[in-house]
Formats: sequence, structure tokens, C-alpha cells
Amino acid sequence: MPLVRVSLRKGKPAAYRKAILDGIYRAMIATFNVPDEDRFMVINEHDEADFSYSPTYFGINRSDDLILIQLTVSNTRNVEQKKALFRRIVENLEAGPGVRPEDVFINLVEVDPANWSFGYGLAQYVADKT
Repeated sequence: MPLVRVSLRKGKPAAYRKAILDGIYRAMIATFNVPDEDRFMVINEHDEADFSYSPTYFGINRSDDLILIQLTVSNTRNVEQKKALFRRIVENLEAGPGVRPEDVFINLVEVDPANWSFGYGLAQYVADKT
């Protein structure tokens, strides 16, 4: 159950933002075995003063079109699945809405499956579901 948070500079149209979320979701389905309807995603837009990044860290030339993607996920995937997810997200976002690969920053936060509640105050991933 990924929870996806995307941060970017203000000013992109709604279709652009929707394409970002759709591309990330398709990548999760393809590489992380995320089921249909397991879609919990938000985009936060920031003014220039509130969006700070290194334009050259690791020798990568980033632009103001940088997208910061953070996925909180259960700690159930291996390194190969993570690498596949990173590649697929970049491929999808480059294809549409046209984000440069250099402008896609991805961070995974892994948590134990017992740390999720999808509603009713229940821990749905815990065997006794209480």
C-alpha cells in the first residue's frame, strides 16, 4: 500500500499534475504488485522560496521542473523491485507529461505492514485485524 507524496514548483497545469500521478501509479502496478484501487496520492505545489534543491548533486543537472517523489511503502520489496520501480517511474514521466529524467528525484520510506490503517481504525494488514 504505497502512500505517494509529490512535491513540485507551482505553475504546472492540472493535466500535467494528473499525468505525474498516473505515471507513478502505473509504475507501482507494474513493478510493486500494487492492486487496482490501491491509490493514495497527493501533490503539493510550492513557491520558489519554499522549494530548495541542489541543481548539481551527484553530477545530475536539475532544473526548476524537479519533481520530488516520496513513497511510503511496506518493507516487503527487494532491491531489484525498487530499482525497477525507479526506472519505470522515470520512463513513464518522461513519456508523459515530458519530465526530464534528471528532474525525477525518488525516495522510498519503508514501514512494517502493521503500520497501516485504511479506515475504521483497524490495522488491515495484521492477522487479527484489530
